[in-house]
Amino acid sequence: MAAVPEPVKKCVAILKAAESDTEKLAALFMVTKLVKGNDCSAAVRKLLFEAIGFKFLKRLLLTSDVQDCPPQVYKSVALSVLSAFCKDPELAVDPELLGNLQMFLEIVQTADAADDDNLIIVNEAYECLQGIASTKPGLKALFDIGAVSKTIEIYSHQSFQTDEALDLLVTLVTGFGPSCWEENPGAFHTLLNKISLDCETDQSERKFHLCDVMNALMMSCKQDIALNFGEDTTWPASVYKALYDILTSKIGKAQRDPALKLSSTMTELMGPKWTMMDEDNPRKFFLLLVQLACVEVRMQLEDKGGLKVIMNNADLDTACFSLIESAIAFVANEHVELEGREKQSMYTAMKGAFSAVISLLMKVQTDVNKKKVQLELQEKVFICAMVRVLSAWMAQETSSMRDQIYQLLPFMLTLANDTFYAYRARYMMEKVRGPPGGSNPTGEPMEVDTDPLSQVDILRFMLPALCHLAVEDQARKILLDTKEDEVLYESFAFHWSIVHYKKPPVPRADRLKVRKEEALDPKLVEDMKDSRTAMISICNIFMNITVLEAKIVEDSSLFAQLLKFIFNNLPELRNIPDNLVLHGNMAILGLLLLKQQAKKIKKNDFSICRYIQATIRFLWDAYNVDESNDSSTLVVAMAYKEHWIQLMELWFLGMQTMSAVLSLIPWISEFAMESGWAEGIIDTLKKVKYGSLPPNTKSAYEDFLCHLVAANNSVASVLKKRDALAVGEILVQEHGVPENVANRIVQSFLINFRLCPARQDGGLDEWRLMLWAHALGDQYAHIAGTIYQQWLTLRWHYLALQSDVKQLLARLHQRFLLAIITNGPSNAQWEKIHNLNITPYFDLILVSGDLPWEKPDHRIFLEACETLCVRPVDCLMIGDKLETDILGGHEASLGATVWVPLSAACLENKLLNGNSCRPDHTIKSVLELPSVLSKDSEPPAFLKAKPSHLNRMLSRVSMFDMEDTNSNASDGS
Repeated sequence: MAAVPEPVKKCVAILKAAESDTEKLAALFMVTKLVKGNDCSAAVRKLLFEAIGFKFLKRLLLTSDVQDCPPQVYKSVALSVLSAFCKDPELAVDPELLGNLQMFLEIVQTADAADDDNLIIVNEAYECLQGIASTKPGLKALFDIGAVSKTIEIYSHQSFQTDEALDLLVTLVTGFGPSCWEENPGAFHTLLNKISLDCETDQSERKFHLCDVMNALMMSCKQDIALNFGEDTTWPASVYKALYDILTSKIGKAQRDPALKLSSTMTELMGPKWTMMDEDNPRKFFLLLVQLACVEVRMQLEDKGGLKVIMNNADLDTACFSLIESAIAFVANEHVELEGREKQSMYTAMKGAFSAVISLLMKVQTDVNKKKVQLELQEKVFICAMVRVLSAWMAQETSSMRDQIYQLLPFMLTLANDTFYAYRARYMMEKVRGPPGGSNPTGEPMEVDTDPLSQVDILRFMLPALCHLAVEDQARKILLDTKEDEVLYESFAFHWSIVHYKKPPVPRADRLKVRKEEALDPKLVEDMKDSRTAMISICNIFMNITVLEAKIVEDSSLFAQLLKFIFNNLPELRNIPDNLVLHGNMAILGLLLLKQQAKKIKKNDFSICRYIQATIRFLWDAYNVDESNDSSTLVVAMAYKEHWIQLMELWFLGMQTMSAVLSLIPWISEFAMESGWAEGIIDTLKKVKYGSLPPNTKSAYEDFLCHLVAANNSVASVLKKRDALAVGEILVQEHGVPENVANRIVQSFLINFRLCPARQDGGLDEWRLMLWAHALGDQYAHIAGTIYQQWLTLRWHYLALQSDVKQLLARLHQRFLLAIITNGPSNAQWEKIHNLNITPYFDLILVSGDLPWEKPDHRIFLEACETLCVRPVDCLMIGDKLETDILGGHEASLGATVWVPLSAACLENKLLNGNSCRPDHTIKSVLELPSVLSKDSEPPAFLKAKPSHLNRMLSRVSMFDMEDTNSNASDGS
């Protein structure tokens, strides 16, 4: 320890010997005369502080009753001494000093702005507070006594030395972050309303200082609090006006930098749309920010001084990176429509900026790999920020500077992987021990993880770019050579642990208690959403590798492990709407892997059963006719519609791959049969009318059914029950066609036949004969005429009315007027009507193909009423389609409706599940119709009114077979 100078020893002795405050005050002034600044080491300051004593200085601060001397003089003396001592970190945390912090805040809070003498006192009080706040214990003590709210109050209600209060507040919020606003989130908006207004209206240098203040405040606040606006929130617009004023003016770098940083923070917080508040030219400020950010990046990164010099402005560069990344996403997602000139200008600016980014990264890569330069922690953080923004560019721009990207890729992956492992370790530790600032299960406080590399998973941000790169041969080779697929698998499993969140088990003692369902923590919900997106990207990367590197995947133990992971976990995603897109991606990735690793699949593996069932469910539920407006058009299910852009290609790839898997692993067809999917496809196709089934969808179903028949002999009997394979038996038995070929021929014909056009060139016979010739192919085309006639015989046999139905129609026709209203092409429907010989039973037959309307349009019903000269209220509608027959009857205001569901399942799914279109009566068969007419002892009122003119509208004759919206359904094949 250095020797204490004699003058210091003398002063310390005199101070300790003082018997009164007057003597100590005199001795205090002597110190300024005897002790030189060069002698004031940390040890000297400590000796002097102890000799003076805090209690004496406190008395000076609080003394108000003083003779012959203003009390401000004593306060000023005491604060001058304290401000000097508070600059020493060791003295600034003196327990007595920390225990009296409230005293300093009261001095600045109660200062009279009209009294100029207070200026020095307040300045020195702030110096003391800032010195104390520069230490961790001092900052914690200030936070604990409510210094955040007190500094906000000082700024909001005083016009005297308020910027010092803001500076102290910035120190506090920088140290404690979101916890500063949790108890009073409204204070954040109130404060920013005032600061932003000051910034907007102030035209002095203070304007730029306020930009720094607002930037710090926004970065300290959680997004959900910052965006929870009230009606009186004005700061977003004020900040916009202030920044617009700054950045569109001629200013220097010192003024521009704070504005750019604040612009970046605002854009990240509120989204790029915030930049478009100018109604006359909304894109101007957005494009200006992009240009300024790109120019700044280029200027900074091209600095010849190297990385060490660039790091002096790392915070500004990082802010510009954030602006550029937000702009890329904003334009890529089509949230803003730019003109061609604007797009070109933006692209040129970004290309220049990314050329600078790539050049610097390549230099750093050379320094690290060849010169073995060790990067400092903050340098690594900055380089990771460059990798992140470059990844955003790579995800959209797939051709620019590719050779340099390939050279950089291993280095970028190494950095990204390091951040992933650090982030995962921190996340899992917090999951076990609790978040920073809170406490672990034992009640011990948690320390904040200060490793900046653990705060952001850069690999997560690289995933969209890797999706594109995995398609390119050279990049994919790099990914495999560096074993990045192994890291991606670890990332996949990690994100699954977040997505598949399970609530903690309920203690046994509490299991019988009524518990209120607790909402998930918003941070957890956001993490789950982000992890879903990450898993989807990783699925796409693995899909590309699986398709393009089939041999590697076939022999890879890693991809076998990935397939097992999907087998075990995919079923857990069912019935969770948020997981639909992830469910689809994992399901189809599983099929692709299953195809490549078919030789390794074991039939006794139970997990494959659950996986296939979950995959079939995904493919099956995508389309239906039940949600179509006319119930005859195949439509995307409502649950899928919102995400169909993401799911459409997956669905087609899934159908195609499932067909291929059936060929390689035939026993999987058993799952398709047990689930009822095959019958479901046939039943659905029966309902679909021509023109509503896109060719690619038709081909997907057709190809799948063909492979299913080839894989499983029992499929033929199942499809035969659905009237789909009777002609197939004829082909086999009478014409010697192999069974699998016959089944494929019949399926091909039926799928095309069900797309009956409204008009056929040359007539129905010529058109159907052409379909058979096409389905039979060159080898069997010569029997097309024979097969067609045999099929036609079967068709009319299956469509013919049963005798009991004919008898019922005859009895009804004696009492009532009967009519048919049927949807479908005119020629096909009239062919059925004439061949079935049903015209004698009906007084009117309307075919939608002859009219400008079809069911459920109420006008076609009213046309029948008008033709028969009856009132709608005197009519009864009978049909098997809720969406056309029953709905149309209701909309035409008919007297009553009777529903004849096609099956018990149809009844359960539509009626019991609350279909909004409810019939007045439901019967299992048209033969039960008399029971409806005689259900009550007295007939319905509308029957008594005009019984001779009651119109019974039967939507079709053979309603248990024929679909009224498809002329070719139940064709007897």
